[in-house]
Amino acid sequence: RLNLGCSTDLRGGEWTNVDIAQPCDQQADLALPWPWADSSVDEIYAADLFEHIGDCQHIPPSRFSPGQVCQRCDVSATVMGAVVRHWSGRIHVMNEAWRVLKPGGILTMECPDAAKGAGQWQDPTHVSPWTPNALQYYTDGSPAHKRFAAAYGIAARFEVLSVTERLYSETAGELSGYVVGCNVWKFTARLEAVK
Repeated sequence: RLNLGCSTDLRGGEWTNVDIAQPCDQQADLALPWPWADSSVDEIYAADLFEHIGDCQHIPPSRFSPGQVCQRCDVSATVMGAVVRHWSGRIHVMNEAWRVLKPGGILTMECPDAAKGAGQWQDPTHVSPWTPNALQYYTDGSPAHKRFAAAYGIAARFEVLSVTERLYSETAGELSGYVVGCNVWKFTARLEAVK
């Protein structure tokens, strides 16, 4: 069981706490190919993580030739004129989560809902917007998955077990007499890997 992007939420028992920085049980940069074998993980928990993993745009097209493999994301380039197309950070994390999960394995993900307010945009390290509607592109048998998965490079196939939303509120402090509030809509999705 993987607790991805654990930060200070360290889980005990059968959980492996994973983050890019210590303290954690295993360090990993999840913007890169994930270090776990195919179909080797029972469960993944990822809260407030996926919105921090952006698109792979670090290699200028002029330096990337057909068939070359990107060292960051391990994906071969498709070169059309001067355009290099890589999968997005969202496709990358969903493909990798699906790849490492066992058949029937569970992914629980929590993200700010980019369609509901400033929560997605207030953190300067949020680079990937998520909404519950976007899950249809990874849902086995959905019209969006049937139509776009192959063209978009989506290997992931999930069944959506549940999606819940909640409003996270707190007062972030006071700045020059102005009360700074923090109202963030988040959604939590439980998905089952279909293999």
